[in-house]
Amino acid sequence: MSAKPEASEEGAAPAKSKKMLIIIVAAVLVVALGGGGVFFMMKKKAAADDEEGADAAPAKTAAHDKHKLPPVYLPMDNMVVNLANPGGERVAQVGVTLEVVDAEASTQVKAYMPTIRSGVLMLISKHTAEELLTAEGKEKLAQDILRETSLPFGGGEEDEAPAKGSKKKKVVVQYPVIGVHFSSFIVQ
Repeated sequence: MSAKPEASEEGAAPAKSKKMLIIIVAAVLVVALGGGGVFFMMKKKAAADDEEGADAAPAKTAAHDKHKLPPVYLPMDNMVVNLANPGGERVAQVGVTLEVVDAEASTQVKAYMPTIRSGVLMLISKHTAEELLTAEGKEKLAQDILRETSLPFGGGEEDEAPAKGSKKKKVVVQYPVIGVHFSSFIVQ
C-alpha cells in the first residue's frame, strides 16, 4: 500500500506545474493583447487628430517651437498726412512698423518700400479725423495697410465667395508682411 500513495504524489506534481504554466502563459497573453490594443487605439487617435486638425496642428507646433526665430520688424518713416475732413485743416502724423515673415522677406519689402509708402499715404488721406480717433478706425486702417502692403506681391484683392454648389477651398497665400503696428499716431 505504500507504493500507491507515492505514485499519486508524483502524478500530482506535474499536473500542478502544467496548470501553473497555463496560467502564466494566459496572463502573458492577456498583457500582450492589452498592450497591443492600447497601442492600436493611440495610433488610431493620433491619425484622427492629424486628419481633423491639419490647420490647428501647425499653429500649436509653431507656438511651442523653442527654436523659433524672433519676429522681424521693418519700421517706416513717420508720415504726416492731410485728412479727408472738410476744409482740409486736420492732419495725422502716423508711424508704422511692418512685421515681416523673416529677414529675407524684409529685403523683398524694402525693394518695394516707395510703392508701399505711397499706398499707405493715400489710404490714410481717405480717412477723417473722427474715423481715426476710434479704436475700430485704427484697427480697420491697420487691416487696410496690411492689404496695401501685399499689392506689390500680387495680393490685396478680396477673393469672391465661392458659389453654393462649388466645393473649392480658399487658397491662403503667405505674403511677406504679416502684421502692421503703429509706433505713433497723432491726429491734430
